[in-house]
Amino acid sequence: MNKELKPYKSYNVLSGKDSKVKILHVTGYKPTELGIFKENDPRIVFIKAALEKRLRTFIEEGLEWVIISGQMGIEQWTADVIMDLKEEYDVQIGVFPPFENQDQRWPDPIKEKYEELMMTADFFKPLYKGEYQGAYQFRAKDLWLIDKSDAALLLVDDEYPGSVKFFYDATKRTSKEYPIFTITPQDLDDIVQELQMQDPNYWN
Repeated sequence: MNKELKPYKSYNVLSGKDSKVKILHVTGYKPTELGIFKENDPRIVFIKAALEKRLRTFIEEGLEWVIISGQMGIEQWTADVIMDLKEEYDVQIGVFPPFENQDQRWPDPIKEKYEELMMTADFFKPLYKGEYQGAYQFRAKDLWLIDKSDAALLLVDDEYPGSVKFFYDATKRTSKEYPIFTITPQDLDDIVQELQMQDPNYWN
């Protein structure tokens, strides 16, 4: 494990005071960090299933809003899951990019997906007017999302945190009690096995 990165204060079960999460920030890896380069990569199915499983628990415990910055990868897949869960639950999603046109240099398929999210989200507002100005906007975005949410759900391997480390570092700069829930590689392996066992051919 990276010696500079202390283990996440992770809560795997919602109970007591930690269950009172009304606003949840969800984030995690970007697609390239997972070796995913196409939207039809079969691993996305398992990632979304893991997100759905955890989000259902939060919603049934009283979650009202999920907030994201809308970046590629885990956050956009979270938006997909929330849009599906809206058919069953009264849950809303807010998208708060660090600046306008954050998708300017993204691949066209992901850019189209982001533009659709801009229109379908319950709330959408860039935190800074204008386009990219500096790295400080990403740091400010993390601190803003922490301030506005009750907890975070991260899909991360804490031995290889990648870009998620920047968000984790931001949590250390806040004085508020801020639970961090995680979806780990082991959780993903469990989901893969669960879905495989639901396939009748698995038992043949």
